[in-house]
Amino acid sequence: MTETLIHQRSERGELWRTPVPPRPGSDWALVALAVALGITLSAYWTAEAIRDAITGSGASWPIVAVLLWIASALPLLLFLPAVRAWSAAHRAREAITAGNIVEARVRSAAARDFAFRTFGYGAAVILMLAIGLFVIANKVAVGFTFFSVSLIWSTKGLVLSAFWTNIYIFCVAEILVLIWGLVVAVARLIPGEAGRPIRMIATAYTDIFRGLPVIISIYLVGFGLPLTGLPVIKDFPPESYAILALTLTYGAYVAEVYRAGIESIHWSQTAAARSLGLGFGQTLRFVVVPQAVRRIIPPLLNDFISLQKDTALVSVIGTIDSFNQAKIIASNHFNLSSVMTVAFLFVLITIPQTRLVDRLIERDQRRMRAGG
Repeated sequence: MTETLIHQRSERGELWRTPVPPRPGSDWALVALAVALGITLSAYWTAEAIRDAITGSGASWPIVAVLLWIASALPLLLFLPAVRAWSAAHRAREAITAGNIVEARVRSAAARDFAFRTFGYGAAVILMLAIGLFVIANKVAVGFTFFSVSLIWSTKGLVLSAFWTNIYIFCVAEILVLIWGLVVAVARLIPGEAGRPIRMIATAYTDIFRGLPVIISIYLVGFGLPLTGLPVIKDFPPESYAILALTLTYGAYVAEVYRAGIESIHWSQTAAARSLGLGFGQTLRFVVVPQAVRRIIPPLLNDFISLQKDTALVSVIGTIDSFNQAKIIASNHFNLSSVMTVAFLFVLITIPQTRLVDRLIERDQRRMRAGG
């Protein structure tokens, strides 16, 4: 059979070619070693520049000196993949000399992979060095403006106590948004001619509040309702107005998330439930909504992350939240380090939720691939 194929290819004029040996990757390995050396020297120079800038400013932070020593030593780790790239390239050259083309290709690919690892981590180190140089710019003016350790430490109690206001607002608002958003979503899905007015009102509500900036909603509710003099409502604390404004705004977004989840459930589920005698409300309650909620958890969490960040906007109506407290401290000390504390607190509570969203999305994708 093989001889027949060879004869046929010979008749067609096709020539058998010897596989071309790959390049061993020595050039990539050399570049990786050079990059590792250059970044290590740059890190040492940057650490010395930061140390000199801090010393020249009159500050004495022993912990910073230790961190700088560690930071200047960490780039030495870049030599690990660079040396492995050189070793793989050397083995690739040996395989080429021995005529082992397969082994040569494997080793040369490994050499390039280790070299690219050096480049990738090296780029991250360069970015960190640039940030360090930015912090010490203008005789550490940037560092003292945003990262004054003494001011952060002395005002941490005020900022943390005020941050509980933000936590209270977004916890209560998230519960109300879940309920209100589902009500609006169901209102948009009421069937029949009799439900048309309700659908139109729900649609108008979502269109208006999705197009209205959150800060305007908070301003209108926080200052408008007290001016109306309505009984009970005029005596609400500012936190309640903030919760109401956030509920109205994010209720429109969450309603659309609910509606998308409900409409993603196959119509046969609704048809089967109705054929068993369940009404519209019972079908939604027992069949459609439980399935839809499982699908919309990731987008719901994304909306809640935005909600908790927007609680910082309640400062426009005079609520003493963490941001408002930080602004007062900043105006008294002409320094924004307290605002950086607030930024760190928001990031601290947001990152775990974003990672949770990523895990949920990944789990849903695995489930879909397994089901397919």
